Amino acid sequence: WATIVASKKGWIFGIGNSFYWLVMFGLYAAAFYYGVVLIQTEHLESGNILSVFLCLLWGSMALGHAFPNLEAFGNARAAAVKVFEVIELHPLIDVSSPSGKKLENFRGVIEFRNVHFRYPARTEIKVLNGLNLKVNPGKQVALVGPSGCGKSTAIQLLQRFYDPEEGQILLDGNDIRDLNLKWLRDQIGVVSQEPVLFATTIAENIRYGCDGASQSQIEEAARQANAHDFISELPEGYDTLIGERGAQLSGGQKQRIAVARALVRNPRILLLDGATSALDYGSEAVVQAALEKAGVGRTTINVAQRLSTIRYADSIVSLTDGKKEEEGTHDELIVRDGLYAQLVKLQVGVVVEIVEADDAEAVEDAKLVKKVVTDSGMIRKLSVRTSLRKTKEGKENVKEEAAKEVKEKKDEEEEDEEEIKKAAKAASLKRLLRLNAPEWFHLLIGIVFSTICGLTYPSLAIIVFSLTDPDEQLRRAVTLTIIFAAIGVALAILRVALNVSFAKSGAALISRLRSMAFKSILRQDMSFFDSSENQVGTLTTRLANDAALVQGATGSKIGSLLEAVSTMVASLVVAFVFGWKLALVILAFFPVIVIAGTVQGKVIAGSAQSEKSQLQEAGKICSEAVDNIRTIASINREDIFINKLENLMNEYKSMGLKTSQLLGITYALATSIQFFAIAASFHYGTTLVADGEMVFYYVFRVFIAIVFGGAAVGRQSSFSVDYTKGKVAAGRIFTLIDLEPKIDLDKPGETLANYTGQVGVRSVVFYYPTRPTVPVLNELTVAVEPGQTLALVGGSGCGKSTVLQLLQRFYDPHDGAMTIEGRNLRQINLRWFRQQLGIVSQEPTLFDGSIASNIAYGDNTREVPMDEIIAAAKAANVHTFIHELPRGYDTSVGDKSTQLSRGQKQRIAIARALVRRPKVLLLDEATSALDTESERIVQEALDKAREGRTCIVIAHRLTTIQNADKIAVINLGRVQEIGTHSELVKKQGAYYTLLMAQGGGHSKKE
Repeated sequence: WATIVASKKGWIFGIGNSFYWLVMFGLYAAAFYYGVVLIQTEHLESGNILSVFLCLLWGSMALGHAFPNLEAFGNARAAAVKVFEVIELHPLIDVSSPSGKKLENFRGVIEFRNVHFRYPARTEIKVLNGLNLKVNPGKQVALVGPSGCGKSTAIQLLQRFYDPEEGQILLDGNDIRDLNLKWLRDQIGVVSQEPVLFATTIAENIRYGCDGASQSQIEEAARQANAHDFISELPEGYDTLIGERGAQLSGGQKQRIAVARALVRNPRILLLDGATSALDYGSEAVVQAALEKAGVGRTTINVAQRLSTIRYADSIVSLTDGKKEEEGTHDELIVRDGLYAQLVKLQVGVVVEIVEADDAEAVEDAKLVKKVVTDSGMIRKLSVRTSLRKTKEGKENVKEEAAKEVKEKKDEEEEDEEEIKKAAKAASLKRLLRLNAPEWFHLLIGIVFSTICGLTYPSLAIIVFSLTDPDEQLRRAVTLTIIFAAIGVALAILRVALNVSFAKSGAALISRLRSMAFKSILRQDMSFFDSSENQVGTLTTRLANDAALVQGATGSKIGSLLEAVSTMVASLVVAFVFGWKLALVILAFFPVIVIAGTVQGKVIAGSAQSEKSQLQEAGKICSEAVDNIRTIASINREDIFINKLENLMNEYKSMGLKTSQLLGITYALATSIQFFAIAASFHYGTTLVADGEMVFYYVFRVFIAIVFGGAAVGRQSSFSVDYTKGKVAAGRIFTLIDLEPKIDLDKPGETLANYTGQVGVRSVVFYYPTRPTVPVLNELTVAVEPGQTLALVGGSGCGKSTVLQLLQRFYDPHDGAMTIEGRNLRQINLRWFRQQLGIVSQEPTLFDGSIASNIAYGDNTREVPMDEIIAAAKAANVHTFIHELPRGYDTSVGDKSTQLSRGQKQRIAIARALVRRPKVLLLDEATSALDTESERIVQEALDKAREGRTCIVIAHRLTTIQNADKIAVINLGRVQEIGTHSELVKKQGAYYTLLMAQGGGHSKKE
């Protein structure tokens, strides 16, 4: 497509350019013929005619040189249309508007009055259908209901992400549309289901919740959110950079920082949308207690999947089909035996089946737990810390080993930087042309025709001054006029051909570079993406901007450069043939031109490198802001990102001004030198004529050659700006293309014909590359046999998810080995092995496309038939929901699937895993985001899917893994205890403590 568009542009630009040259040479022909006639009939001085002709020649030449730049203006105008469309957009809900009321004595009364709503992207589906709800100041209301019933939508409407199509949302009796939006969002603290953190320090992430918060306030908020301890253990503490989207933290750690961000704000209204859904039960108990404490005196709306967290809410509202079905306290709704009671029964009735114990004491404990659960009561909080004591000795050993690696890692990074610099410098025209080899025919046409076009003006020096006798002038005037016209026609044809040829070859090269760079990016291992230099915004900017800049070293630009070189060489040849002495004098000026060009090239190369850094940082800021706009709007911090970008652009502007000044000096020197050369040629030429060593029209031939050669030097100097930038950009792209991943997807390795699904973790030691002094796994050893289910449980950040990442070879262990069938995973063909895995992650990611295509992505080795897609959807309990959509499986999920609830997204992700028919199923909190009813059905589907295949499950809800063949409790990167559910309950160790804490353990509010 890019090549087709480029071809069209080439035709349009080529025809316009050729028309210009056709007209200009028609004027030359007419002027030359009429000039000769005037000399013969009007007896005008030939010098006057020559002056007029030279003025015409010079002016047209300047215009011709400007013509290639019109392409840049055209591209800029086309881009500006889109830019101005965005600039001139007037949002219906404007956070920057100063209008609207600010309530002085804001109490926090919230009321939804007959609210109806549909998402703009899915107007055929009504999400809220006459919702009526009132929340009194300082009270906590919990919203419950099946996935997609409108709970999270109510939270979004309260923040005015959208306005209802009918009805009102009131605060203290005021329609929120009449309130100042910035003030409104400042009164609200939000903790969403999917925590979004930014690529900065932990302290700054928390400070985003309250601009200007002190360090002590930040630490206090972290303590309340049960995050202070793990933050303090990090080498940089609160100054730790957490990477893009908090990639270096576990889901629970990210959620706790998000909770701290909400608490530091001290908001009047607190909105909790699954705020504790990603936490383990130990952390949930503490964080939930903190949230309950934070909710005192604040109006709180809590959307919860775990009903244990909202048992003591002042009011619980059940929603179905976008409207309120029932409302009351926990006890009232249980007595009513409606929707809420059914959800409670589903959630607490699926709990622990404790095996019979031999000794009387264990039997009594078993009865106690069973009784508490079936009565749907809340188990008191137990201290998980007492049973999950830190094994400091092992931790220190790993720290010592890791510390030894830090210096080596820094040395490697320095070597990598040197290699990158060398690679950037090594980008040559030769390599670009070699990469452009498939378009050799187009390149050949462009190069040959550009060279021929460059000979045009030097040939005029010979033609114009070839007639000195007046009779001969008149006799050959018609012939020369025809020659001028013929040159014009030939130029017109050549320029169309070369423009189209260079446009096609240039577009093909850019597409190829982007494709190769993108492929290289996708080949890299996860440590590449952990680096702050390789965030999404940086990489997309590099793909977009650098590839576009390469056009300066290829395409029409290289054609113009070749034409300029051709003109310069031909002009020198003409000058030496007709006056070698005069030509030598002129050549004396060339060293100055070379020096100016060299300085200019270095200035451009240096500025291009600086510009690259600035633009990549700008891309990073824009990408982060747009990707996370909902979170930014929630915390009311649009101005922070605007200021960041403005400051960066001001630096970019200052840098550009300095570069422009230097370029102005070097360009002026390069272009003005031709006039010094002209002055010298006239002075020395008259001397040669006076001495009888040259005839005057030879002097003029040399003079014209000098004029055109000098103009070519000027053109070359101007084109060298784009050319140098293009080469530097090409160097950066080639650096990216040439990157060799440490874990290579395409590296050959073993494939097992009869792989049964056995997986082993053997004495694995691991720390993330960006945090080499923080051990995550500390000699972890565990194995799972074919067809067995292994469950990993433990506190947030203990290393559970890291095991799954190592199994997928996102990273390799620092020590020890991941094995399958006893073979080290490093020896296995990675592409083959990943095809054996089905993954459902904690945070579901869908792609912009139809629901069917998203499910089919689960198996890209074949064309997945529609019946298999539907079967997988049914198994994941998502078929009914999809079938009810107007376009069914052809419904587009949109960018980041924002039109779906998290439960709906998670079920589609489960269907995607099931359609693959994997030998090993990896479930990282696969049901954590689902409502109770969906969780039960999906869990049944997953239980069925696990039959006959190895499964590794990470779960916080221990009820979902009690039937696992093995349960391993991970603490500080080691297996603390392992066994079946029954064995671990008998042991009454860490697992038993977690099990007891899982009831919720929240004391009733006073």
